[in-house]
Amino acid sequence: MTAAGSGQRPSGARAVVVARHARLWLVPAVLASLVALFLSLLYMGGIVHPDDSLHRLPIALVDDDQGPPLPGQQQPVGEQLSRAITASTPSTAVRWRRLDQTRMQDELASGKVYGALVVPAGFSGSVRALTTALATARPTLTVLTNPGLGSLGSSLASQISQGAARRGSLMIGRQLTARAAAGGANPTLRALLADPVAVVVRPGHPIGRHSGLGLTAFYYTLLLVLTAFVGGNIINNGVDAGLGYTDNEIGPWHSRRPTVPISRTQTLLLKMIMTAGIVLLTTGLTMIATIAVLGMDASHIPLLWIFSYCASLTVGLGVQAINAAFGGIGQVVSMFVFIALALPSSGATVPLQAVPGFYRFLALFEPFRQVTGGVRAILYFDARADAGLARGWAMIGVGFAVALAFGFALTRYYDRKGLHRLVSKET
Repeated sequence: MTAAGSGQRPSGARAVVVARHARLWLVPAVLASLVALFLSLLYMGGIVHPDDSLHRLPIALVDDDQGPPLPGQQQPVGEQLSRAITASTPSTAVRWRRLDQTRMQDELASGKVYGALVVPAGFSGSVRALTTALATARPTLTVLTNPGLGSLGSSLASQISQGAARRGSLMIGRQLTARAAAGGANPTLRALLADPVAVVVRPGHPIGRHSGLGLTAFYYTLLLVLTAFVGGNIINNGVDAGLGYTDNEIGPWHSRRPTVPISRTQTLLLKMIMTAGIVLLTTGLTMIATIAVLGMDASHIPLLWIFSYCASLTVGLGVQAINAAFGGIGQVVSMFVFIALALPSSGATVPLQAVPGFYRFLALFEPFRQVTGGVRAILYFDARADAGLARGWAMIGVGFAVALAFGFALTRYYDRKGLHRLVSKET
């Protein structure tokens, strides 16, 4: 290893002269501009207008009211209210799921609904009592949140549920005030009856205090993907430098090893073996830092470690396969595959039901989405398979197979065609 510039003063062209050549600017300028443009469109396109992009956000609607109906009516107030809520909300924006208490709790606990609106038992009786001397409290509707699905998704569901409850209260109020006016009720009572229902908001499936309001699953997954992505590129560059195919520069020091004659296929195999070993270390350190040092709430630790390792390994192998296939621009390609396209389609910060359809399409296969679902199931939903863990494992297996097949198919093709990497005369 020698220090650049030691001994003799290098001679050659001056930078200001070389910079005048337009062709030198062309490729870096075009690539950098395209990256800036597409990153801006991809990242901001998924979060700018979640309310306008709502597409069938699932919210549970539970009606425990058994009546009896108010005088002159055929249905309990709870049934009228439930029908009015589902009819007044666009079905393209919200998918109200009519469930009983048991099923609602199960779907909150498996992350299938973002929240719930509950009409309690005896609701009709409490509404009827408002116009009599038996009234002791206002009728109450309960809005349940599901913070394990992320603060924004839970907040959207809560806002929608509270708005529906408010509209339902006004509907009931119109009926009560009409009856009160006919009975000669005083203005104070009629003002109370105009909006008679109180709304209580509370968590339907609580998560730990050290869960980042439901965001630790996203950031933990981001750590897994980023360490695999960056580590994969470090391994790729380190192996190429060690085999003599690229220069190794550290500060002013520069070296170039003798080129080792090795096929593309064997080079990829070497990089993948190293990735499998190093990811063991990075996964363990990630868990130590987040759980042991920072105190992140986590359960099922062995399962979390195995899932984290397999997810990071699959991303790392994908990085190596893409670099082997695309060469110098492989790092940009893998950045788009694992980061740029993945983050806005993860559904971890903004629900997939609140992003444009393009991102919902990406979520079908983008690895970040699959890993987030598995991590979220382990951290918040008791590692239930139907909360996203089963899909996470299945898609990790698919990604693992695709990375191996894609990488080795192309490197073997390149080798058979004689498209070998440059071998120096020193060898």
